[in-house]
Amino acid sequence: MTKRAIIVVDLQNEYLSSGRLPLVGIAKAVSNAACVIDSARTRGDLLIHVRHESSTADAPFFAAGSTNVEIIPTVSPNDDETVIVKQYPNAFRDTGLKAMLDDKGVEEVVVIGAMSHMCIDATSRAAADFGYTVTVVHDACATRDLEFGSKTVQADDVHAAYMSALGGGYGQVVSVDDFLAG
Repeated sequence: MTKRAIIVVDLQNEYLSSGRLPLVGIAKAVSNAACVIDSARTRGDLLIHVRHESSTADAPFFAAGSTNVEIIPTVSPNDDETVIVKQYPNAFRDTGLKAMLDDKGVEEVVVIGAMSHMCIDATSRAAADFGYTVTVVHDACATRDLEFGSKTVQADDVHAAYMSALGGGYGQVVSVDDFLAG
C-alpha cells in the first residue's frame, strides 16, 4: 500500500438536485471523483469515505437516518473501505481520521468532494496543519452560490477563490486529468 490516502468528503445525496442543498456542477464532480476513486483502488491507495450526518432526524440538512445522508451510489465505498461519520466541516474534528492515517503511515492526502468552500477547505487546511502533504483535485469538488449581504457570489467564483487560497498555502490543487497522469 502506498503512503497516500484519498479522502472522499461528503459526496452525499443531500447535494444532488433531489436534496436540500443542490450544488452547481455536482454531476461532473461526482464523475471525476469516481475516476480518482477507481485509480486509487487500482494503485492500492487507502480510500476513506467521509459523510456528514446531523445528530438528529429533524435537522434541516443531513438529517440522521434520511436517504440524503447516504453516499451517492456512483462513488459508494467498497465493503473493505472505511466510512467516517462527521458532524463538523473538518473531517478530522472528533473523528478517528488522524489516528487512522497515522496508523497506516500515510504521508500524503488527496481531498475530493463537497463543498469546496466548507468541508473541502476545512479538511484540507487541517490536513496541512497536521503535516500531511495535501493535494486537492479541484474538478472532483463542487460548491454552490453563496450570499454575502445583498450580493450573490456565483459558485464558480466561490470555487475559484477557495481553490486559489488552498493552492496558495495549504497544498497542491490539480485537475483530475493531471492527477491521473501523475
